[in-house]
Amino acid sequence: MKRTVATAICLALIFSCNSPYTPKPRAYFKIDLPEHRYQVFDQAGYPYSFEYPVYAAVSKDTSLFDDNPDNPYWINIDFPQFHGRIYISYKTIGGRSVYKIKTDNGYKDSMVVNSFEGLREEAFKMTFKHTLKASSIDDSLFTTAKGISGVYFSVGGNAATGNQFFVTDSTKHFLRGALYFDASPNADSLQPVNDFLREDLKHLINSFSWKKN
Repeated sequence: MKRTVATAICLALIFSCNSPYTPKPRAYFKIDLPEHRYQVFDQAGYPYSFEYPVYAAVSKDTSLFDDNPDNPYWINIDFPQFHGRIYISYKTIGGRSVYKIKTDNGYKDSMVVNSFEGLREEAFKMTFKHTLKASSIDDSLFTTAKGISGVYFSVGGNAATGNQFFVTDSTKHFLRGALYFDASPNADSLQPVNDFLREDLKHLINSFSWKKN
């Protein structure tokens, strides 16, 4: 009897060792997504207003040059829960901006007058810098119910940013936004959050307004 039991155990071990291994499908942590609710950004002196999520926080961009008069309205919209940030930059058409120009002796500052065509070209160029990692880049013209016009960029694949946009009146104002995550770009793992925050970006755009002087 003991020999029969021992033989059965040995056979079971042999067959279990030789059975084919089936790897488990890759899985990601479940992300609890909050309810979409919004609050108004309408600070005095800023040339624009919009609605943004209650689970986000607005802060002034600290990477600006303090002496650059064309950039006092750059802000960040942070999503601590998702380790994400929308970088908002604003430039006045006809105003001046400082750019770093590479020379034989290093980089130097160059003052440039902002034209609508130049700012639009720069927005497209900054988006298409992600071509190496992107599987697709789709740009869509839009005009909101409030008469705000611009272009929305959807970037597919493992690019650092999957959503960018700009809004402009083509005569005075030009604002650009880009959503980034503080994480290694992975389209599969970031897709639920990207899809969720894309709705917030669309709400921001549809609620956006330029202020009258």
